Amino acid sequence: MQKTNSNKGSLHCKDCPSRENGIFCAMELASLEDISNHKVTNVYKKGQTLFVQGNHPFGIYCVSSGNIKVSKIGSDGKESIVRIVSAGDILGHRSLFTDQFYSATATALEDTKVCFIDKKYIMKTISENPEVSLEIINKLSRDMGAAESRITSMHQKNVRERLAELFLLLKDTHGQKLDDGRWKLDLKLTREEMATMIGTANETLIRFISEFKDAGLIEQEGKTIFITNEAELLEWANVNY
Repeated sequence: MQKTNSNKGSLHCKDCPSRENGIFCAMELASLEDISNHKVTNVYKKGQTLFVQGNHPFGIYCVSSGNIKVSKIGSDGKESIVRIVSAGDILGHRSLFTDQFYSATATALEDTKVCFIDKKYIMKTISENPEVSLEIINKLSRDMGAAESRITSMHQKNVRERLAELFLLLKDTHGQKLDDGRWKLDLKLTREEMATMIGTANETLIRFISEFKDAGLIEQEGKTIFITNEAELLEWANVNY
């Protein structure tokens, strides 16, 4: 794990901007205070890693702000992005509870604030607070559902449909509705990262992005993508919302 700026207790859970979306959302203030006293808040710069595939887990990570990519390196040395983790999400929980090595690497996509809670304390918290256990179960269930949907998409849809579906997913998770009706995607991914997420070559991705622009489905300003025709994008993605 790369060196980060760390300050124990610098961010209290009750003041966390993503508290309502986190696993501790149902806890009372006294319990949140206790958690705040048993965690370390770190700031990761873009490109820094929280943990690396193959390492042993020592606790869980709660994302306060920013975005993190979780990726795997295959036997051919190529990166495959498993998912994007955002504010309110947790990381490392699956490996921690199964006592397995990390199966992927977590890397900050931008300046990201993350709180780390060690294994001994999180296990104690779970045993004493059933509501936290339920939140973690819900989180694992949602992760499993998203993984199943991604596998289905990879096997049943062509690249064009998968790219349209990716834009819609990013709209739901990182979209900002503008006054002019467009959706701004507040997540800047490289072409290579987007290509790995839909399982295609970079050149193919660029070709389809141009096709989407020509069809008026999206616009681009610098590295920022805007969705301009959501209804048509839904048809291209072949999904029912």
